[in-house]
Amino acid sequence: MKRIVIKVGSHVLTEEGEIALERMRALVDLIADLIRGGREVILVSSGAVAAGYTQLRLDRSDVAQKQALAAIGQPYLLKLYQSKFAHHGILSAQLLLSADDFDSRRRTRHARNAVEELLKHRVVPIVNENDVVATEELVFGDNDRLSAHVAHYFDADLLVILSDIDGYYDKDPHRYPDARLRKVVCALDAKELEAECTPHNAFATGGIVTKLQAADFLLKRGGRMFLASGFDLADVQSLLLEGVHRGGTLFESSDARRGEEDE
Repeated sequence: MKRIVIKVGSHVLTEEGEIALERMRALVDLIADLIRGGREVILVSSGAVAAGYTQLRLDRSDVAQKQALAAIGQPYLLKLYQSKFAHHGILSAQLLLSADDFDSRRRTRHARNAVEELLKHRVVPIVNENDVVATEELVFGDNDRLSAHVAHYFDADLLVILSDIDGYYDKDPHRYPDARLRKVVCALDAKELEAECTPHNAFATGGIVTKLQAADFLLKRGGRMFLASGFDLADVQSLLLEGVHRGGTLFESSDARRGEEDE
């Protein structure tokens, strides 16, 4: 795996209405280790609205006020990332994208060219949806699906989604103590993709369903996705740094899996 997209959600980045700085630092340390190991990393980060809310307590349910929070929070969030990457001597950059950027070949090409140039110079592109100007008709609505598009159109080998859950279970682990982790998933059916979104945080917009939709988008295009906990990065570190799949769920097609086994 040469190029990796890592997506981190609002629930991981916030705690009791504040930015979870220790979890952010652990994520940055992981990315720095990957870069030192010769990997290219694109970070898709939620948290702009949550970061804005730490500075000004506006009504998140009001669209205009939510957009204002995003406008306040985006530069604040980037500043936090930049300061933590600076400890590793790594630069980071901001890319704000929306759904229509991937509907236009010209816009997609320009964004890809910018990303390629940044990665060439070991700069970490930090991507977020442009919540300030995005309209209802041209919006992803969550960074899970955005990150899948970023991984596909920017030629990543793997998308890693860090969440408040440590993988994909055969039933809801919050309700059923006998739920079993599915370590490898090669295909998803319609029922799994159409269930109601159930975010577990006031600032979250997705839930397990949007993560499955992201995985399905990549599976249908020959891509791969890994879903794991963002609270404890041990499973992600094991897979990315050691090549050992201990925990978390890997979504990859059966053809890709057979190809790996044949090598």
